[in-house]
Amino acid sequence: MDVRFSGFGGQGIIKAGILVGKAASLFDNKFATLTQSFGPEARGGACSAQVVVDESPVLYPYIAAPEILVTMSQEAYEKFADELVPGGIMLTDTDLVKAEKFRKDVKVYSIPSTRIAEEMGNRIFANVVMIGFFTAITKLISPEAVKQALPGSVPDRFIDVNVEAFERGFNYGLDLLKKGKGKPKKAVAEAAG
Repeated sequence: MDVRFSGFGGQGIIKAGILVGKAASLFDNKFATLTQSFGPEARGGACSAQVVVDESPVLYPYIAAPEILVTMSQEAYEKFADELVPGGIMLTDTDLVKAEKFRKDVKVYSIPSTRIAEEMGNRIFANVVMIGFFTAITKLISPEAVKQALPGSVPDRFIDVNVEAFERGFNYGLDLLKKGKGKPKKAVAEAAG
């Protein structure tokens, strides 16, 4: 499965890709590779992490057209949305990604990940909230694997709050799926339905 995490520098986009790859390869008996890209602006500029997750060894680590796109900024949405394969899955941050119309040939699910992180006390946890949401919606990796991947990936003193951030995103995703929602625009829901 080809996955692109995208947003702007400072959101933990690269860290999100690392966590998903680590969870898949070390704790879910899968294979994963990571490549990353960020603009010269670094913090505040567009960045992305490309993760390939597979049941067998990954022979080519680069992706041209992701099957899953996670986008946490408007600039990232505008840059990468058209690259998503038809029938793909797009996950967005509700408050940071606005679009007149989402593509009709993809499934779109949105979460206010930054707002949830702010409610927890610091927007820096938004990427882990999004990983929880990603895990619930895509089922590409197990929640247990992500929790096992957190130690060594985040400072020890922040493990508990990162687990909480993950669980909030994961539960939000499960609730969204139970309600049969996830297409933020009526036209998208009708086209995908």
